[in-house]
Amino acid sequence: MPSLRRNGSLERVRESEKKSNAMVYLNVYDLTPANNYLYMFGVGVFHSGVEVHGMEYGFGAHEYSTSGVFEVEPRSCPGFIFRRSVLLGSTDMSYSQFRSFIERLSTKYHGDTYHLIAKNCNHFTDEVCQELTGKPIPAWVNRLARVGSFCNCLLPESLQVEAVRHQPDLLAHSDEEETESEEHSASDDSEEEDSNHHLLEPQSGVVSFIKEKPEAPE
Repeated sequence: MPSLRRNGSLERVRESEKKSNAMVYLNVYDLTPANNYLYMFGVGVFHSGVEVHGMEYGFGAHEYSTSGVFEVEPRSCPGFIFRRSVLLGSTDMSYSQFRSFIERLSTKYHGDTYHLIAKNCNHFTDEVCQELTGKPIPAWVNRLARVGSFCNCLLPESLQVEAVRHQPDLLAHSDEEETESEEHSASDDSEEEDSNHHLLEPQSGVVSFIKEKPEAPE
């Protein structure tokens, strides 16, 4: 199945390269079932990802000073409950241009810098969307973080830590071979099982972290 997903993604990328512009969607997920009630009042605890050129890009927490930006099949981010997709506009940035942009941006969004209130996935998608379309994400998506900035105890610690983490040791970088990832995963599983039980359990072949690429000095 992972190879079929990759082949499908490559086809969508090729098609998007042929077009003069690409549609940009914000895919929004629930982090907690309580959103079913909070959503009616215009608030909630949400994860979001930007869908463009056939893939979805998000930002998640881990314990290392490396890229926390990842790509996944649209509307299928593991560990979250998909709620809705919002069309934000379009971009004339080609896939290759976008890829360079997202790799540079990854240097700013390391997994160990994630903070549910100050620097979360929605701050990332807002920056990406403004770069691609000139428009911010809808205010309601990250409203609770803005409210929470005035009260650090607004959200329980368990939610701040557990609901947003990915474990990069068990996930492939997007430019590495799947076989290398599987070998790496197998060796780490037995050693890290106890110490990393609080991290989000990823589905093999679903999430790939973007390998950051700093701008070359002039």
